[in-house]
Amino acid sequence: MLTDITRTLRPACLMLLALSLLTGLAYPALVTGLAQVLFPHQAEGSLVETGGKVAGSELLGQQFSGPGHFWGRPSATAPQPYNAAASGGSNLSPAGAALHKTVAERVAALRAAGGEGPVPQELATASGSGLDPHISPAAALYQVPRVARERGLEEAALRQLVARQVEGRSLGFLGEERVNVLLLNRALDSSAPSVHNGQ
Repeated sequence: MLTDITRTLRPACLMLLALSLLTGLAYPALVTGLAQVLFPHQAEGSLVETGGKVAGSELLGQQFSGPGHFWGRPSATAPQPYNAAASGGSNLSPAGAALHKTVAERVAALRAAGGEGPVPQELATASGSGLDPHISPAAALYQVPRVARERGLEEAALRQLVARQVEGRSLGFLGEERVNVLLLNRALDSSAPSVHNGQ
């Protein structure tokens, strides 16, 4: 009886050990090593450095609230916006009064900051993750008059800056054109280094 159990358990334990080594150590080490060689920037988190210091990641939104910077999509994470440790949406009902009030307040703030015309949707609504690093080209262009006024720059020059930061669709057909807000603001600070508005 004991021999039968041993005969059954031994291959099971060996298989468990072999698969643990293969899928728990060998495969992750291989994938990590290949990623470090083939895609080193992405494997390290797509970090963005400014002056030798990490300013953020291309993959995570961050808050820019100064009038001289482009603003990203609102974040509903807690206890502060763009909290990667608490990614998630507001879970407010699209038909609920709380969401309508929040959106109305965001639209009013954009208009008070000098926005004119229809407000692009992503500037008034938070995403499901609360960490979106991108906005649409239309949302970036909507903010050009405010940023130009605060920075003392020509609107045409800022529109060109936005156009240079537009990222195409993934693989040419997936998703929509987009602008990474961190990279746009970094380019803005580089082109107008004498004016630095707070985030």
